Amino acid sequence: MSTGDDDNHGDPLQQQPEEEDGGGYGDVAVGGGLFSVPGYEWADVAALGPDVAGRAVRVRGAAHAVRAVGRRVAFLVLRQGSSTVQCVVGGGGGGGGGGDAGVARFAAGLSRESVVDVAGVVSLPREPVRGTTQQEVEIQVKKLYCISKATPNLPISVDDAARSEEDVVKAKAAGEQLVHVGQDKRLDFRVIDLRTPANQAIFRVQCEIENIFRQVLLSEGFVGIHTPKLIGGSSEGGAAVFKLDYNGQPACLAQSPQLHKQMAICGGFERVFEVGPVFRAEDSNTHRHLCEFVGLDMEMAIKDHYSEVCDVVDRLFVAMFDHLNKNCAKELEAINRQYPFKPLKYLPKTLRIEYDEGIRMLKEAGVHVEAMGDLNTESEKKLGELVHTKYDTDFYMLCRYPSAVRPFYTMPCSDDPRYSNSFDVFVRGEEIISGAQRVHVPEVLARQAEERGIDVGSIAAYVDAFRYGAPPHGGFGVGLERVVMLFCGLGNIRKASLFPRDPRRLNP
Repeated sequence: MSTGDDDNHGDPLQQQPEEEDGGGYGDVAVGGGLFSVPGYEWADVAALGPDVAGRAVRVRGAAHAVRAVGRRVAFLVLRQGSSTVQCVVGGGGGGGGGGDAGVARFAAGLSRESVVDVAGVVSLPREPVRGTTQQEVEIQVKKLYCISKATPNLPISVDDAARSEEDVVKAKAAGEQLVHVGQDKRLDFRVIDLRTPANQAIFRVQCEIENIFRQVLLSEGFVGIHTPKLIGGSSEGGAAVFKLDYNGQPACLAQSPQLHKQMAICGGFERVFEVGPVFRAEDSNTHRHLCEFVGLDMEMAIKDHYSEVCDVVDRLFVAMFDHLNKNCAKELEAINRQYPFKPLKYLPKTLRIEYDEGIRMLKEAGVHVEAMGDLNTESEKKLGELVHTKYDTDFYMLCRYPSAVRPFYTMPCSDDPRYSNSFDVFVRGEEIISGAQRVHVPEVLARQAEERGIDVGSIAAYVDAFRYGAPPHGGFGVGLERVVMLFCGLGNIRKASLFPRDPRRLNP
């Protein structure tokens, strides 16, 4: 094999491809893929526009579609991320030697989703190219190499996985039949499903949400921390924990960073936040629950009132939603094409209503709710509709919950201990945030834990942390995937999890 580059001679990772007939096309040997193509500069598909016409570029991506036109020409749609460009193979663009017929035949034989390298010249088509994101340019292919062959019979296709439910329904009504890829099959072959434009956009939006969460809290004096995920007892109370053996000791995966982020406040960090995994062993096969999710948590010292925590939530999420609408328009459009949703309505100053007012609104609407009880899913949905109608917002806070429905570490209200200094935040009628002032008095904390049936000995280190001096404090936790799901109106949290873990799924 000729290396074509003295600097790379003898390096198995810098091999030249096995070219067919010396025509500038062919398969790359196993273990290869890293090689130079002199005269062609690497380029991103998303950056290809009329301003780079005439430039010799090299692009790597997936063979999204291939169409042969006669024996000497083929059209290859190359996909990189969520961007696509048409590549004209043959038709005078071949590299000589084997001629246009050879390279066109090679292109036509590529299996869809194979990873290929295209080296060619950016040109302006006579008319805009339909069916690609880069419609104003195409690439006249000079060299074409297959880096990694995809199996010819894919379990699902990207086109089928990218199809909206609406398209399937319309086709059925017209007497046509389109392939519908169900949720389970998508997740079984998630690595292919992730290639759709909507999924590429969903996880870019997710990244933006995480980044804004960090940036806003850092700007407000918070410090990022990392708490242990292996703990000796339940962090939320109850039995919904994944138990394991820890060097001969019983242990479990943390349901929340709650206990340790409070201990960080006791340790002198007045404001902390964490982004990390959370584990819940709940047998909840619903559209909104996962057994593992990414928690966005914060805790802060309180000076006068627990509403200070609500103030941070207000600024944080309004800034987050503003950022997404301003900077992620392209991604939101891609999501909306496959999963249509209405833009989230929210107020510049987030609405806050008390629990009792929410209950009153539900009762006036004829909804039966248990006095001093927690709201079930149907009641939350209905209250969201009532709030939307009355206040024209999909995002609001419900404050001052009954103490009986909050975790043991929640501070009771000083004027009426039946209620607590707590709040939940709702998006589109579903709860995404649970927050409160915490109990920082060890005797009260131990008593409330006992009343909930929690073994105080298993959380002794946590309770003892407050015996050494602890400031009043509070905080909240929110699931990253749930924020994505509700902001984008996805309808199922599994769409917002890269590789979801629910009671029935541990693979891939």
